[in-house]
Amino acid sequence: MSGHKPPASFFPTTALDHAFAGIGAGVVAVLCMHPLDLLKVKFQVATEKPKGGLGGQIWNSLKEVKTNEGWRGLYRGVGPNIAGNASSWGLYFLFYNMLKTHASGNDPSFNMSAGSYLLYSAEASAVTAIMTNPIWVVKVRMFTTRADNPQAYRSLWDGLSSIYRTEGISGWYRGTSLALFGVSNGALQFMTYEKMKQWGFERKRKQFQKAGREWRPEDDKLSNTSYTVMSGASKLLALSLTYPYQVVRSRIQNNATTHLYPDIPTCIKRTFRDERFGGFYRGLGTNLVRVLPGTCVTFVVYENLAWLLRTAAAKREQKRLLASEDASGS
Repeated sequence: MSGHKPPASFFPTTALDHAFAGIGAGVVAVLCMHPLDLLKVKFQVATEKPKGGLGGQIWNSLKEVKTNEGWRGLYRGVGPNIAGNASSWGLYFLFYNMLKTHASGNDPSFNMSAGSYLLYSAEASAVTAIMTNPIWVVKVRMFTTRADNPQAYRSLWDGLSSIYRTEGISGWYRGTSLALFGVSNGALQFMTYEKMKQWGFERKRKQFQKAGREWRPEDDKLSNTSYTVMSGASKLLALSLTYPYQVVRSRIQNNATTHLYPDIPTCIKRTFRDERFGGFYRGLGTNLVRVLPGTCVTFVVYENLAWLLRTAAAKREQKRLLASEDASGS
């Protein structure tokens, strides 16, 4: 965003830089937020009416898991969750930045429209959703079964192989159509986030110009507070519009309730009949508590890792040019 020259890349391409930053962000976010992610899925697949306020529900549920399954129970399914989040964010940022680079002609000063951001985000999200759906199926099933259950999956690989043996490849892709519908969530979020970030950089450049300061590679970054506010606001908007599909997806992926929710139409009809509109927002409060901090952590870590890779690549390129000049001068 700082000029017409494409930024230097630490890895062979800038898309790989962003993929690495996305993987790192996904891992950090899961390690920080996994217990709340566990509760979110448990609340989504539950059908009984919740008791007490949100804070009490979260605290009592965490205490119940801790009492019944120990500390390890709070991190049950962490392997698939890390694999899913790391691969999802890594693949998403890889494809998303490849599409943006192609559209902009690798010109970092090119300002794309909101519609372009929406389209490229949706395309990257769709490919990522299809590639990672088997991991999410295993994650949901590990989250909704106790470790001492004989049918519980012991690991990501055990879950994938068990599903393949009993349900075939189609079992890996339960809920895929809903995951594709969920593309709208990521697309809306990134469209909003990118436009907010674009405005932030334009404002920062004007401040530099007004002060007569030179824009350097290390200045190509907003504050962590800015990234936190932008990512939180964009996620809140997207989630409030698209949350119901997550509840439906979790319910049809949960093998303990397959007899109740065998397919999407049945799940929608039964949920509305038994729980009305509130049923489609089960776990929303917990999800907001989990997802907003998780989103902020993900984006702050991602932006900082991407910036570190850019500045490291720029310094490496500068050293290479200086060495080349010295060699030619001698």
